[in-house]
Amino acid sequence: FNLRRVQGPRKRKVSRKASRREEIAAPLRPQHQPTPTTLTGNFRKHEKFVSRFLESPRDLLVYLPPGYEEETERRYPVFYMHDGQNLFDGATSFVPGEEWRVDETAEALIRQGAIEPIIIVAIYNTGEARLAEYTPTVSDEHGGGKADLYGRLLVEELKPFIDECYRSLTGSEHTGIGGSSLGGLVSLYLGLRYPGEFGKLAVMSPATWWDDRMIIRHVDTLAERPESRIWLDIGTSEGRDAHQDALRLRDSLVARGWKPGEDLFFVEEVGAPHSEAAWAQRVDPMLRFLFPERWDRR
Repeated sequence: FNLRRVQGPRKRKVSRKASRREEIAAPLRPQHQPTPTTLTGNFRKHEKFVSRFLESPRDLLVYLPPGYEEETERRYPVFYMHDGQNLFDGATSFVPGEEWRVDETAEALIRQGAIEPIIIVAIYNTGEARLAEYTPTVSDEHGGGKADLYGRLLVEELKPFIDECYRSLTGSEHTGIGGSSLGGLVSLYLGLRYPGEFGKLAVMSPATWWDDRMIIRHVDTLAERPESRIWLDIGTSEGRDAHQDALRLRDSLVARGWKPGEDLFFVEEVGAPHSEAAWAQRVDPMLRFLFPERWDRR
């Protein structure tokens, strides 16, 4: 693999219970012996990206598709993904050695011509601040409620930074946002809040339980249906409530006008738990649905 460290911006300083425990505890990585890196492909790393909206700096790991260095006039869609530690590298993942293999999967699909070449921006979570940043409302039990500020970081700071540094296609039809668990929750919330920025949403095992299922109520009360393309999934072994809530969320999206098989793809993965390994298994079909190859795009 090819990894270059790039200086980050310095302008500003500034199951039910089991699955919920995993979501809330996810920022704290257990102690372990060093795990070998598993990066595959061409990467750039931006360390300690700072924001005026949120206090904690965060690292970014940017995957560049095959051909990026050679096709210097071509521009590429961009996929912004949360919990970036878990996406590419077993050396940084929450469970050592257990990562989503997004890089290996994207490389294979691009080389096969199954998806269009894309830039993938892995946004690292910030540890203890993760829960607050990924949740839209304040919970009496867990706190949270800083997703709007996180959204401003993405839209007003990070996306312009990526568009300046890389040859990106900037329209919402070329831009995705995605994640799992609380990352799935915030992806759907921000995708609906900023339809002019994000037109492709990967909502994997979303934490629908947050604040008494606020995300389902949010969908039910949408004043207008955005032209978004949504991947939604759940594993049947994530807990009965999580499974049923995902079905309710799917039904709410359909009631608001999304069409299954067209701009909404829902997957129930039989036997799949709430885990990095389970999400890794669904990266391939998710990328195929959100970023199908288009031969006219240059």
